Amino acid sequence: MIEFLRGKIAYRESDYLVLDVAGIGYRVFCPNPYAFQENEDKNLTVFTHHHVREDAILLFGFPNREQQSLFRKLLEVSGIGPRVALGILSAGSPDRVIASIRQEDVAYLTKLPGIGRKTAQRIILDLKDKLGKEKIAAGIESPVSGGGSAAAGEWPGAWSEAKEGLLALGYSEAETDRVWQSIRAAADETDTAETLLKKALKALFQG
Repeated sequence: MIEFLRGKIAYRESDYLVLDVAGIGYRVFCPNPYAFQENEDKNLTVFTHHHVREDAILLFGFPNREQQSLFRKLLEVSGIGPRVALGILSAGSPDRVIASIRQEDVAYLTKLPGIGRKTAQRIILDLKDKLGKEKIAAGIESPVSGGGSAAAGEWPGAWSEAKEGLLALGYSEAETDRVWQSIRAAADETDTAETLLKKALKALFQG
């Protein structure tokens, strides 16, 4: 079982990154490979889930252990494989996914890729009690420096306004959640809504 990898990003595609670990390139499928862009020239730690099946051996990677844990819990639900679990984390922020499970929000869960009403109900039934004490850090931690990521809710007002601006421009809820994960590590708690909006748009144009 490979629990984590530490190395430098060699290159990225839309659904995976290749991590150079001592000269060996590991392909790691991620919810958002571009969330690691701020650490591109540094050694970084990617927490992994090592998935073995008859026809493939795959690695799925996450910026922190909390997302890794949520991914593994989703795999415990009948009918959810690693690709569907990855799609859930790609389309919705971990905090929002956990909140929807706790609140039995079937409507939100069915908006996620690959999730129908019956599967959403099964997720709630199987995981609601297991996630009672879970807390997900949606930001990207820098394992090399030992922290530095933003705690949840540091910019509730500024980001809320910036997000409204993105939604008004036609971006989806899933896109705004993904871009927030992408820019959060580089954001500063003094950033205004306008500054966050500019950073988000830049990341969206690049991504």
